[in-house]
Parts: sequence; structure tokens; C-alpha cells
Amino acid sequence: MTYEKMGPRYVDYMPWRFPGSRLVFRGPRRRLEGDYIAFLGGTDTYGKFIERPFPMLVEDRLGVACVNLGWPNAGVDVFLNEPAILEICRRARAVILQLPGAQNMSNRFYTVHPRRNDRFIGPSQQMQALFPEVDFTEFHFTRHMLQCLRQVAPDRFGPLRDALQRLWVLRMSVLLDQMDGKVSLLWLSARQPMDENGDDEIFSEPAFITERMIRAIADRADSLVMVCASLAASERGRMGMVYSDLEAAAAAEVLGPPAHEEAAEALAPLLERQLEAKR
Repeated sequence: MTYEKMGPRYVDYMPWRFPGSRLVFRGPRRRLEGDYIAFLGGTDTYGKFIERPFPMLVEDRLGVACVNLGWPNAGVDVFLNEPAILEICRRARAVILQLPGAQNMSNRFYTVHPRRNDRFIGPSQQMQALFPEVDFTEFHFTRHMLQCLRQVAPDRFGPLRDALQRLWVLRMSVLLDQMDGKVSLLWLSARQPMDENGDDEIFSEPAFITERMIRAIADRADSLVMVCASLAASERGRMGMVYSDLEAAAAAEVLGPPAHEEAAEALAPLLERQLEAKR
């Protein structure tokens, strides 16, 4: 992979907060009236280190306001805990929901921060009993913790992973049921979904999500769009990303502008048909 050095430049995320929400989203600010499309998701939807993420590219193509409700490292919890977000989605002409990973949500084994879902708060007694040799005070982020647990006790990691996967299906179902059936699901990743016998995917997003899990919730959505970064996008690497030297490691973990272009190309025709059908 190659990275483009951008010197002192930085991305202007144009942060704004809409009434009733505790979260600060990426701009530009949009009037939440009339026709608009809402985009829910995590770091890629937000467009970290990207000057024009795919919601902006879709807006360019369709000429319809696109409201970016992406939140870095979002799990299902951050959206379920924000009624104002759900109301914005209900009023939208269409909603795109980028599928999140299963690791960043509170569960019977551990608790995460209600808004910064990648932040590990603490283990439950059940977790401590399952991994008695682990000092959980060393962990601040869910991914680091899960990587260590799988390495320490791979035989005991399975029940934890399985519980996260079952809970993801349940909470995603609850989220989709609150959006009046107008949501299109988006798989956006550098890889295909896991199969049932695949290796545990912690290093790439969305973590732990299998084809079976997606099928389990697909009938609650209007449609499903699969976008896996092409070979051409991978070969272009992350050229065009904007980040400092201190942000290089974080930038290496997200999709670059070529993948955002492919996502917009896949979503625009679908959304155009949906908008036309609702006129």
C-alpha cells in the first residue's frame, strides 16, 4: 500500500450537531426538511481522512441532499441510543446503513462506552470467569482486547465470539424495525463476509460478520448492496487520503478514496430508482 504525503493539509469535517443529539456529525450542515437521504455507518461512512466520502459523491450524482450520520467506530449501540437519529431516518426519503462490526457493543461479557463504542469500559463477572488469567485493566479498546483474548485462549474465545454474533443479529433487527422499512444495507469492506468456517476477522471491518448473519436481517431491509474494494482500488492504495504522520497507523486501517468511488457507483442507481418510485 502507498500513502500520499499531504504536508500540513487537513480535512475540514465541518462538524455540526442537530437538535436533540449528543453527537457531532460530519458536515456540511443540511436542512432536515424536504427530500434527503440519510447515511448511517461507522468510520468509512464518516469519511475519516477522506475529503469527499461516498455520501458526498452520491449527492453529486443525484442532486439530492445527503445527510452524513456516520460516526467513527460506531457499533449498533450508538444508533439505538440516539432517538434523534432514528427520527431523522424516519423522515428521510431513503436510508443507507453501512453494516457495523459485532465487537463494539455492550454485551453480557463486557461493556463499551455508549457513544464511543470502540472504548472498552470493563468486563463482567462472566468474562472474568471465562478468562481468569487476563488483567482487563490493561485494555482501553475492544479490538485490542479481543485480539489478546483470542491469542491467550483460542479454545475459550469461541463462546465470546458466538455471543457477539447472536447479539448483533438481535440488535440490528431492533434497529431496522424502527426505520419503517426504507433502509438499504451496505456491505463496504476490503473483503467478502466470513463464511461459517472462516477465520475470525478482528483486523478488518466489519468484524465477525458472516453471510448467515446478513441473511438473518436482510428481509427487514429494502435491499442489500455488496461493495468489496476491487483489485484496481486496492492497487491505487490510499492515494488522496489526508492525514498527518501521527495518523498514519489509523489511516492504514480505513478504505481509501477509490473504494468510496466504487461505493457511490453502486449506491447511486439504487437510490435513484428508490426516489423515482416514491415520487
